Amino acid sequence: MLAINGIPLFYMELAIGQYLSLGTVGAWTALCPIARGIGFGMIMVSFLVSIYYNLIIAWCLLYLFESFRKDVPWKNCGNKWNTPLCSETTERADFNCSAIGLAVGCKTTSPSEEFFNHYILKITDSVSDMGSVSWQIVLCLILAWVIVYLCLIKGVASSGKVVYFTATFPYVVLFILMIRGATLEGSLDGVLFYLKPEVSKLKDPRVWVRAASQIFYSLGVGFGSLITFGSYNKFNNNCERDAIIVSCVNCGTSFFAGFVVFSVLGFMAQTLKVKVGDVVTSGPGLAFVGYPEAIAQMPVSTLWAILFFFMLLTLGLDSQFAMVECVVTGLSDEYPKYLRRYKPFFLIGVCVLMFLLAIPMCSQGGMYVFNLFDMQSGGISLLFIGFCEAAVIGWGVGTQTLGDMIEKMIGKRPNIFFLICWKYLSPLATLVIIIASLAQWGGISYDKKPYPGWAEFFGWLLALASMVMVPIFAIVQCYYSKGTTITEKLRSLLTPDDSAFVAVEEREGISRKKLIIK
Repeated sequence: MLAINGIPLFYMELAIGQYLSLGTVGAWTALCPIARGIGFGMIMVSFLVSIYYNLIIAWCLLYLFESFRKDVPWKNCGNKWNTPLCSETTERADFNCSAIGLAVGCKTTSPSEEFFNHYILKITDSVSDMGSVSWQIVLCLILAWVIVYLCLIKGVASSGKVVYFTATFPYVVLFILMIRGATLEGSLDGVLFYLKPEVSKLKDPRVWVRAASQIFYSLGVGFGSLITFGSYNKFNNNCERDAIIVSCVNCGTSFFAGFVVFSVLGFMAQTLKVKVGDVVTSGPGLAFVGYPEAIAQMPVSTLWAILFFFMLLTLGLDSQFAMVECVVTGLSDEYPKYLRRYKPFFLIGVCVLMFLLAIPMCSQGGMYVFNLFDMQSGGISLLFIGFCEAAVIGWGVGTQTLGDMIEKMIGKRPNIFFLICWKYLSPLATLVIIIASLAQWGGISYDKKPYPGWAEFFGWLLALASMVMVPIFAIVQCYYSKGTTITEKLRSLLTPDDSAFVAVEEREGISRKKLIIK
C-alpha cells in the first residue's frame, strides 16, 4: 500500500501544490475544473477529523497532568472510581467472582482500564445515554485548542518553527522507551510476536483495507494538507525526493515504534501470565489503557508516563496543525476578499466552531460519538477522495500534464513507475479496497456494543458530507462551463485553467506548451 498508493499519491499532491502555489480548492480547480469538489471534499475531511482528533490531545493533556504524582493513579485498585471487578493480580483468571456475588468466570478489569473508562470518560452503556459533560475534559480541550491557535496564528511561519520540536522530540522519547523496554523481562516475546508474520492473513480483505487506511492517515494523503504545505515550497524544490524520503521515514518510524510498543506488551503479557496477543488492543485502548498499564508496572512509573504522554501530545499536535491549516488556508485562498484579510479572526472562528462541535464528545457517552467520527469522518470517505484524485490525474487531466509540471520544477520527468501508479495501480487498488470495505461492512460498534439505526445513519451522513462535494461541484462547474454541446463542456471542464498556468509562467519566468486534452 505504501508503494502503490502512499508514495505516488503523496508525490502527486505535493507536486500539484508546489507548482500552482494554491490551496486545495484553487489547485484542483486550476488543474481540472470539474474536480473542484475534490478540494472542498479534502477541506471537509480535515474539518471533521480535526473536531475529534483534538479530543485525543485533550486526553493526552489530562493524562499528563494526572501523571505528576508519586505513583500513577491507574496503578492500583481501591480508588473511588474502581469497581469490584478491578483486579491487580497477575493471574486474573483466578479472580474470585463469587466473592463479589457474580457468576464464576466473570470478566475482570485492570486498574488502567477502569481509570480510562470510569475516571476519564465516565462512560455510559450506550450512545443513547449521553449523560453529563466532564468539566475536566472540556478544560483540557480548551487548552488543546489554545495551543493549536497559538502555533498557527502566523500560519506556516509559526507552525513551521514549532514542528522543529514536535517532529524531533518523539524520536528522543521513542529511543529512550525502546532502551527501557528492551531491559524488561518478557520483552523479547513481544518483539517476536510483532515480527512473526501470519501469511494466511493476507487472504483477508480487511487486512488490506486497514493497511490502505493506515497509509492514508499516516502520510496525510487525501486531507489536503500536502497540497496546502506544498504550495509554500520553492518552485524548484525537488518534491520527488521529498515524497520518497518523507514517506519512507514516516513508515520507518512506525516500524521502529512497533518495537517500543511490543517490547512493553511482551513484559505485560509475562506479568499477567497471558499470551501477547491477548493484551494487544487497538485504537484509543492501546494508548490510554494497554501501554499505561505496562508503565504502571515499571519502576519510576511517573517518569515514563510523563515522557510517553508528552510524546503523544507532540505527535498529535503535528497532525492537528496540518489539518486545521488546510481548512483555514484552503478557504482563505478561495475567498480572499472575505477571509484572507481577516485570517487571524477566521482562525479563531474555526477553532471555536470545532471546539463547540466536540463538546458532545466530552460527555459520559462521548466515547461513542468519538468512535462514530473516527470510523466515518475519515474512513471510506478518505479512500473515496484518494480514488477521485488518482482517477482525475490518470484519466482526466492525464499523467502527461502532471509530468510536464514536474519536469519544469525539478528538471526531469517522473519515473515510469509513478506514471503507471497514477494511471492504473493507485485508482484500481483504492477502488477495490472501497468495494471490499462496503461488502464487508458489519455496522458500527464500540466495545462489542452495536450502534442503533439512527446513530448508523448519522455516521453515514458524516461519511457522505465530504464525498458528496465531488459530484455537487462537478454539476455546478458543468452548469457554468463554456460551450454549447456536452462535448465542448467536457473539454473545457477537463482542460487546465490557462490563466492559473500563465500566472505560474509569469511568476517563475518559464515557458510551456499549451495543455490540450486530445
